[in-house]
Amino acid sequence: MKRLFTHTRILTMTAEEEPLEAHAMLVEDQRIAWIGPMEEAPIADEIVDLQGRLMLPGWVNTHGHAAMTLLRSFADDLPLQTWLEQYMWPIEARFGAEQVHWGTQLAVAEMIRCGTTCFTDMYDHMDEVAKVVETSGLRASLCRGVIGLGSQEERDWKRKEAVQFAKDWHGQADGRITTMMSPHAPYTCPPDYIEEIVTEATRLNLPIHIHLSETKGEVQRHVDTYGIRPVKHLEVLGVFKRPTLVAHAVHVTEEELEILLQYDVKISHNPGSNLKLGSGIAPIPLMLAKGLRPSLGTDGAASNNNLDIMEEVRLASLIHKGNTQDPEAVPAFTALKMGTCYGAEALFLDQEIGTLEVGKKADFITLDMNRPHLRPMHDLVSLLVYSASRADIQDVYVDGRALMRNQELLTIDEERILFETDRTFQAVAP
Repeated sequence: MKRLFTHTRILTMTAEEEPLEAHAMLVEDQRIAWIGPMEEAPIADEIVDLQGRLMLPGWVNTHGHAAMTLLRSFADDLPLQTWLEQYMWPIEARFGAEQVHWGTQLAVAEMIRCGTTCFTDMYDHMDEVAKVVETSGLRASLCRGVIGLGSQEERDWKRKEAVQFAKDWHGQADGRITTMMSPHAPYTCPPDYIEEIVTEATRLNLPIHIHLSETKGEVQRHVDTYGIRPVKHLEVLGVFKRPTLVAHAVHVTEEELEILLQYDVKISHNPGSNLKLGSGIAPIPLMLAKGLRPSLGTDGAASNNNLDIMEEVRLASLIHKGNTQDPEAVPAFTALKMGTCYGAEALFLDQEIGTLEVGKKADFITLDMNRPHLRPMHDLVSLLVYSASRADIQDVYVDGRALMRNQELLTIDEERILFETDRTFQAVAP
């Protein structure tokens, strides 16, 4: 079917900053077939009038733990290690497949309402996560996060489980699911274990996703243990020989950034989570100046406490202005790139998504611009970053299929999800 979306402003997120006025977009066979002025619009089987709306690529969330929505507000205002070791890990040890399933369903409902069309997830019981992605219609890059702190037997079965998941689900859900291999972090995985996972990633020809240098204390403990900083440690272990996405990279030196740039390592900047946990502020302006292209992630809802990439876009633009006392540190359009096309690059999906161009997948969202807080329209890019919010998002499409239309969720049962998440958490509540 040929579906024509008409009378809309289109922010393509290509080189041009100005939205295309009074344009239309044709979608056919899950892909963008044409973009152009209204007067040149081709014939279509169906016409969708988007008068008064702004169309742009869907948000890409490059780091998170979806099922941790069940732990939203469970333990707040705590340092990272205390939060992890005394609260998160003990309660997560009680999670079974049911908790992960419904926690992910809750996350998916939230993400669709927030305009996210593609997300990354690193967690356990990942078959359940993949099933939710498959039925919801979202796009995702998924990995079974493995921690190597247990016995050799436990380490072995976790690695094998991660490999099996990656093999079973890569390319599934009509290609909407891709997979990665994921050693949790340098401080939770011994060096030989990381090397084993790199070997598996090489054999499967898959990228690696790993937490890196989130807190100053974590970096110092790493130096005390191994006599080397985390970035150099991962380089020595061969991690960066694989396509790699690192989460956080808050406490990295200029020398370490040169290493990341040398290997074209992708970075997921999580400003909301880093601020809330008191982890610090990543040197994003320096990364950008060096030619790195950091993306944006929310992290889990237990440390954010939402999954709203629009909020991360605004934070990414604002906090670095304040931190550097430079209002040009992260311009609005750069922040938008971090939430869209840089996100697609971080997940190695930029040939398919991240911009609205002919031939790419039809993953896009629309916002209602007929709102008091979005007038007058002096600069649509600035309005989108500094004034708009998730409440303005009207439509969400993935592969040209509507997941939300006029703010109505079409692929999931929101009422049941709310009921089941409360029920399944109570089953494991302390």
